Amino acid sequence: MFETICQTIPADPHLAPRARRLEIYRRVLDGTIYDALPYAFQEERNGAGEYVPLRARRPSVRYGLCRIVVEDSVSLLFSAGHFPAVECAEPEIETLLADLLGECRLNEVMIDAALRGSVGSVAILLRVLKGRFFCSVMETQYLTPRWREDAPDTLEQVTELYKVRGAELIGQGYQGIDPGQTYWFQRRWDAQAETWFEPVPVGEGLPAAPDRARSVRHDLGFVPIVWIRNLPGGEGADGACTFRAAIETSIEIDYQLSQVGRGLKYASDPTLLIKEPATTDREMVKGAGNALIVSEKGDAKLLEIGGTASAAVIDYVRTLREFALESVHGNRASADRLAAPQSGRALELMNQGLIWLADNLRIAYGEGGLLPLLRMALRAAARFDVKVMGRTVPRVDPDLRLSLRWPRWYAASADDRLKEAQAIATLVNAGQLSRETAVKSLAASHVIGDAAAELARIADEGDQLERNGA
Repeated sequence: MFETICQTIPADPHLAPRARRLEIYRRVLDGTIYDALPYAFQEERNGAGEYVPLRARRPSVRYGLCRIVVEDSVSLLFSAGHFPAVECAEPEIETLLADLLGECRLNEVMIDAALRGSVGSVAILLRVLKGRFFCSVMETQYLTPRWREDAPDTLEQVTELYKVRGAELIGQGYQGIDPGQTYWFQRRWDAQAETWFEPVPVGEGLPAAPDRARSVRHDLGFVPIVWIRNLPGGEGADGACTFRAAIETSIEIDYQLSQVGRGLKYASDPTLLIKEPATTDREMVKGAGNALIVSEKGDAKLLEIGGTASAAVIDYVRTLREFALESVHGNRASADRLAAPQSGRALELMNQGLIWLADNLRIAYGEGGLLPLLRMALRAAARFDVKVMGRTVPRVDPDLRLSLRWPRWYAASADDRLKEAQAIATLVNAGQLSRETAVKSLAASHVIGDAAAELARIADEGDQLERNGA
């Protein structure tokens, strides 16, 4: 069914095959994969009276299983309680980066990036405007990266190329554009500039003349884009899609649920069957107040769908959902099965598949996305005067060692926190763990943003107690 639906989505021969693949995955994620089908689910006959097969109809029920899996995994990745803290050997730089995370709203940016990047890849653009950092998420469907030959992990340039209607260009302030014509739009980022090109009508070649009025020269010395590949695998510049293994099953669930809904509607308004010979030629009207009179050999019945068929389909859909979630490591836990409050560790074991997926995403979007973005910001601050939270960013080594400290997957219960505190206190008293490491290990669960400041307050309180005791 998935391949049949894909055939109804128009393919642009001028674009690379990866653009079509990402477009299809994006449609699945957004729930618009069926929009190209010509008939609604209730349209069983076309205008000529011919039967319309199910594969040509848009399902009336859309469960959105793939979207649920993606949102569940991202919630364990960059939600308010799961966003990582940046660690650095220099406390001042660590505080500066924490302020940068807040001012640029990188929490929201990384959530958006992880959602859009679930189709295979995503790009984050860094800009410096009037002494401030700005980050924006870009879908990679129309982006083409090129990597340096001597450094395959470093971008040499990124080109954006797609088709746009002339009316949209006019709305953006372009002059001399035919509103009914389709144009090529192109931008290119490299280590020195962000170059815009004059739009060219489709069929007259690709844009080649730079738009000097819109082009910007930044002279950063690097491409201000972080390219993130979603999961290990994939093809070329794109990683593996998070939900690819569940697409066919998700489509099957949508159609099965639509059929159940159709059956329930038929049961509420069943089809009338009259067995000839009837005794009247007038129109038959169904209803309790309209008796049907037939001859001795005639008969009249209502064609209904039994409830057992609907129950069987619901059970089938539940099984399909379990299989689909298992194939993409989604959350298969049911709240109905939780008889009592569970500890954080118990919830981790229950959702081990989802945690495995989120753990892989931490590598892609944490070490492969957030950290390179922060290092890029430090490199940009070395060339421009940039302020964060009203403070000028100092010139620091952009290759300064940075790391991420991720919080636990699920909030600990009171019993969990007591046992953890007792274990840490024992290790500190035995000299096997430093007080700084102890505070950092408890920072996430006790909402401690600055471990160094917390240690200083602990020392001050200890000194004050000693003075009061003396």
